[in-house]
Amino acid sequence: MERADVSGDVTSGSPAPPGGPVTEGARLLDGMPGQRGPAEAVSVRPTAPEEAAPRRGFPHPLHLLPTPTGTPFTFTFAAVLLVTAFVAGQADPALVHTLHQGSSTDVAHLLRTPVFVLVTSALWVVGGVTSPYALVFLLVLTALERRIGGPRTAGVFALGHVLATLATEVPVGLAVLVGWLPGSSLHRLDYGISFGVAASVGALAGLLRPWLGWPLLLVFGGALVRDLIASTDPMTNWGHVMALAIGVATWPWARRHRRPA
Repeated sequence: MERADVSGDVTSGSPAPPGGPVTEGARLLDGMPGQRGPAEAVSVRPTAPEEAAPRRGFPHPLHLLPTPTGTPFTFTFAAVLLVTAFVAGQADPALVHTLHQGSSTDVAHLLRTPVFVLVTSALWVVGGVTSPYALVFLLVLTALERRIGGPRTAGVFALGHVLATLATEVPVGLAVLVGWLPGSSLHRLDYGISFGVAASVGALAGLLRPWLGWPLLLVFGGALVRDLIASTDPMTNWGHVMALAIGVATWPWARRHRRPA
């Protein structure tokens, strides 16, 4: 019987290990059935981590809320709203009224300081942090920012806030000009985040899966139509409906800029 040389190669006549692969250059024994050749060697390759099937499931509950690194725009905006809500709840009512009046997007202020009031009016939450719009703000803007980024989310919010405000206040100014409304209507108190939130809901509905996006749009839109029929504040109610429609109109743009999942 011949033995293997120093390099480890199997010399002629040495049997292959039973059941194991034969290294390249090894010779098989003549007349011995069931031997594995080099082409039949079994190669086991570990699966790379990136080749593993992606895990799917519901997001972590914390992902539904804003974070400083994940959703910086929503997180910063929410912090500002918490401060203004605290001021509105703790400061003297006369001072709070003065602050609200100075931030109001009524016709008189829009004619004098349009940029200032359009910005500052969105820093207050009507009803404070317990308002339904405060909760919708957190959930909707967080979800929207995770899909299209902070700058574009800010753009959607600002678009709904500005356009819906102008669409409701300009007719008031024209009605006063022709004598259909009294002059006091030029100083109608108007502030809050609701127009921007409604536009954000409309935009987000187009980025969700249909089984979730359409029910969101129908439920939120139905609530706005119900308020419009009740006619408790017709101008604001119309503004909410128009802001939602503005958000829906951004679907093609938002879908083009959607981040990968």
